[in-house]
Amino acid sequence: MTLKKSAALTALLITCAVTVADVAPAYAAQPNLLELLFGKRRRQEPVPPPGVNMPMAAPGPAVATKPAPLPKVSAPSYYTYKADPLKTIALDKVADPVVTGSIDVATVDAAPHTPEGDVRREFASVKAEAPAESARAVEDFYSHNTGLIWVSGSQISDRARAALAVLADAASTGLDPQDYAVQVPSAVFDSANMAARYQELAAFEVNLSSAVATYVLDTVRGRINPNRISGYHDFARKDVNLVAALKILSMSPDVAAYLKSREPSGAHFQALKAELKALKAESDASEPVVIAPGTLLKPGESNPELANIVKGVVKHGSDALRSEQAATIAAYKGTPDYTPELVALVEAFQKERGLKADGIVGQATIRHLVGGDSVADRIFKVQVAMEQARWLPAELGSRYVFINQPAFMAYYHDQDMEKFSMRVVVGSKSNQTYFFEDEIQTVEYNPYWGVPQSIIINEMLPKLRSDPSYLDRLGYQVELNGRAVSSSQINWGSTKGVSVRQPPGDDNALGELKILFPNAHAIYMHDTPSKSYFKKDMRALSHGCVRLADPRLMAAAVLGTSVEQVGAEIAKGRNKAVSVPERIPVYVSYFTAWPNKDGKVEFFDDVYGRDAYMRKAMEATRQVRQAQS
Repeated sequence: MTLKKSAALTALLITCAVTVADVAPAYAAQPNLLELLFGKRRRQEPVPPPGVNMPMAAPGPAVATKPAPLPKVSAPSYYTYKADPLKTIALDKVADPVVTGSIDVATVDAAPHTPEGDVRREFASVKAEAPAESARAVEDFYSHNTGLIWVSGSQISDRARAALAVLADAASTGLDPQDYAVQVPSAVFDSANMAARYQELAAFEVNLSSAVATYVLDTVRGRINPNRISGYHDFARKDVNLVAALKILSMSPDVAAYLKSREPSGAHFQALKAELKALKAESDASEPVVIAPGTLLKPGESNPELANIVKGVVKHGSDALRSEQAATIAAYKGTPDYTPELVALVEAFQKERGLKADGIVGQATIRHLVGGDSVADRIFKVQVAMEQARWLPAELGSRYVFINQPAFMAYYHDQDMEKFSMRVVVGSKSNQTYFFEDEIQTVEYNPYWGVPQSIIINEMLPKLRSDPSYLDRLGYQVELNGRAVSSSQINWGSTKGVSVRQPPGDDNALGELKILFPNAHAIYMHDTPSKSYFKKDMRALSHGCVRLADPRLMAAAVLGTSVEQVGAEIAKGRNKAVSVPERIPVYVSYFTAWPNKDGKVEFFDDVYGRDAYMRKAMEATRQVRQAQS
């Protein structure tokens, strides 16, 4: 192996898109490569240009000094989720608006001595708590409106009954009905003790208003604050005008329709909702498929588990697959020999499930053969997906790019349709890709790769401490405080003011192009010289950026041009950034359950373990909200 090739190999190792596994075979083939690249060598001390930080040799005998410890850039953390505490609803000042002066006395009469007015006067005795935004909305509404929403005379109203029915059905939309539980007064009461009845109705009025406000808040933006789960989550929480919602409810002829209209309207959410209903109704009593743990079957081998493998294909394959493979299925007699016909059957199943269609039955294929997650697990994944969908816009848009990390896929939508999809590589578990939304702004041809500080410090610095010139040999460009310098001219005791970038070229970590949506996490989509990873089923392998299997196709789509034109720009060999004609939403998402283009919900492995943190967040929220029930 030549030094030049070794240098290129090492350059790949330290990119945001390449890990040790990319180059392990080459290192194994030449064990002395590390010594060749990073071993000690004699060098002449360069003369520093003005402003370059270099240590000066001290006169006198040499004194051994202990090198400074290497710094480290830590990855974002996962947090212990803390739910919002409940706030007491303070209505003592609005029990009688004229007496308290909370409403303009020139335009509003005192609360009359009617059942509704007497209920209102009992607000001061109501003890109620709600999430802070709901509590403030209830206080605000009754401070500016003398009427009641849910009580008519000495009974609850039909409007109240309609609202209660929606709240009781909150589970159908992925929420917890106990969060909105309200004690309903009996229709039978002691008419000789109307004061007690008015107190009961006042508590009902206030509690139902706060429950409805909380339901609207939750169904619009979700119960969980994603930014409290981990530093990998980055969302601006939606503002919800709850006072306006209560005002509409006080006048609406169809309360149920209004409340249901507040849930996300996109086809993706409706597909999740339908899947949740189907899963809860599922009562499949047929014998489950069981395949022995650790089974690994390759073409040409024999294995007694083959009968269960075929059973899994028949049970969990599509009608189309069963029809196409009917002859093979009918001819199979339960033998253990993995014949070419059965290999073709398994390959068809793998292709249908988005797996590598190689006929090898391993862990990933077995998971699909046995039906994937249990019904309970799938229900939870759908509930998590519905919660997370509320963090995104209610409608994703008619044109957007959707990256789903657990699926290792990117999808391009235009005119409300999925136009194409492609495999992607996302961050490894130790270099996770964030969960956020942004807008695509630029396509850069023949890009420079600006090396993130985390990679400079965590991966380059240990090498530079022993061999300050190695970035020069690899062709990287180094700047100190904006001035171009040689790598060997830097005192690598510190990286302050230092920037490193890799110029365009065949071995550039970003390949031919990158697609940018500027964000605080330095994440973007890009090409890669390492194409082999796209053949793998598990593709959480990068340093956090999103590698595209077909970057030219994606670039052409977002630019509104042809793949040929994109190729022509790349062929010019010069670095060039082009703004997209119109900014396009991009969702860098994390869903372990998500509908495909046909509306069928698919399930994926929780590669980063984030659903477990969602479970903890949901439980913490439940404990706070239902502590008083």
